[in-house]
Amino acid sequence: MEFGSVVGQSIAEDLSKSVDDSSSGCVEFLRDLVTIPSPTRGERLACERVMHEMEELGYEDVHLDEMGNVLGRVGSGPRVIAYDAHIDTVGITNPTHWKYDPFRGVISEGILYGRGASDQKGGLASIIHGVAAAAKVGIPDDLTLWVIATVHGEDCIGLAWKYMIEEHDFRPEAVVIGMPSHLGVCRGQRGRMELEISTQGVSTHVSHPEHGTNALYSMASILMSLPKLNSSFEKDHPIFGPGSVAATSIGSRSPSLTAVPDECTIHIDRRLTIGEIPADAAAQLETLADVQETNAHVRVLDYDLPSWRGLVFPTHKVFPAWEIPEESHTVQAALATAQAVLERVPRIHRSAFSSNGCITAGQFGIPTIGFGPGDEIHSHTVNDQISLAQLKPAMSFYAAFPHVYLAKSE
Repeated sequence: MEFGSVVGQSIAEDLSKSVDDSSSGCVEFLRDLVTIPSPTRGERLACERVMHEMEELGYEDVHLDEMGNVLGRVGSGPRVIAYDAHIDTVGITNPTHWKYDPFRGVISEGILYGRGASDQKGGLASIIHGVAAAAKVGIPDDLTLWVIATVHGEDCIGLAWKYMIEEHDFRPEAVVIGMPSHLGVCRGQRGRMELEISTQGVSTHVSHPEHGTNALYSMASILMSLPKLNSSFEKDHPIFGPGSVAATSIGSRSPSLTAVPDECTIHIDRRLTIGEIPADAAAQLETLADVQETNAHVRVLDYDLPSWRGLVFPTHKVFPAWEIPEESHTVQAALATAQAVLERVPRIHRSAFSSNGCITAGQFGIPTIGFGPGDEIHSHTVNDQISLAQLKPAMSFYAAFPHVYLAKSE
């Protein structure tokens, strides 16, 4: 599909030139972002850098909300499209395992290495510059575009959007998430929920362990039952697959290291496929034979930690799965935009991850799609990276999408 045939040849050429002019600046901005550590609840410096970039690029309104999300606006029409990418990243366990310093933004053979390069700073940099490139050509009069660098994305995905929707009634008619989709169009994802399982024991001196009940031993049988549960899930979505369950951490409590532990707790990550109900997923754990036999306690977790600006916005850590029909206006506009930019039929991206779409689409029903540079196989990994060759096509997508979206609605 020729982009010019959808929005007009003059606009297509102007957008292409504007993106070309901004592409080197996008690379330098992304390098800067990668050099700024931004763990969840420690995003302040990265947020300030984003605000500076938006202001330099001529965004009409740039501000922080009370949680610490950065919001930048171009255009002032009645119809609102929002672009989203979270700015926080997971941490670093052992920097010596990396090929390059994870906070130097090293570029080698067209690849930029660094924590957050793929998830989601590459998408964020491309969005900010792509939308700015579109603004230089001119945003359609009917539209307002908001670019949002969200916080809490790693520790509590979706919290930023839940806050913006519930507290500020911010409800755009479409959301584009800059997830690392390898330039594929994502129209849904599995959801997730976080739980804890706790076992109780009776502490005694370790010289006579038989006089007590070791909570760690009780937990061992539960841990061994989880792989079997994981392989038993029956709901299997044709794109997103079945749900999954995994223990991700374990801790115990005892009076001392010379005493038998009287409590053990594991953290559970439960991925929910389309059609799975959170209450049923919790019940699956509660009714496990080993949980019943050890009188273990299962609970869904809450999140109530303050943001970097000090705001506390408590929520259950339950994030619904979501799917936007392929024939929907938003998905069709995304596919048409991607085809025009890539000059090939785009693929539907099967994302294994969760994103803020769990709230925008999964909870509030806002049409949402994902598209971005980078491959999610590099996210959260040693040698996190992004191909710089994917930045310009991503920028072009973000610049062109509003025009195609409007053209297809006429």
